[in-house]
Amino acid sequence: MNWKNFATGVGIGVGIGAALGISCLLHKKCACGNINPEKALSIAKDAFTSKGELSGSWIQMIPEQFEQYGLTYEVYRGGITVKETDQHKRYEFLVDATTGSVIYVSEVDETTLI
Repeated sequence: MNWKNFATGVGIGVGIGAALGISCLLHKKCACGNINPEKALSIAKDAFTSKGELSGSWIQMIPEQFEQYGLTYEVYRGGITVKETDQHKRYEFLVDATTGSVIYVSEVDETTLI
């Protein structure tokens, strides 16, 4: 193998690696292929803005496994409080950590809280 072929191979490898790294940064994905939790929370907030004014939100920073209809997803679990017609309603949601889709929403029943 001569040095030209070696240098060309290294250059191509570095170029591909840089392109993939930039692509991950632009799409806000981490090395494991998941979106970051802040992006997941932003997606959920965007989905809830049509319901009313958001007054609070949270998200777990570590994804968890969730099974629905025989399929297993890696999800971020979070919650949002929305002011709807002069009362605050709380919702919990799950965002698919790979695609960023909100795959589950449930209104929190205030009567069961301690």
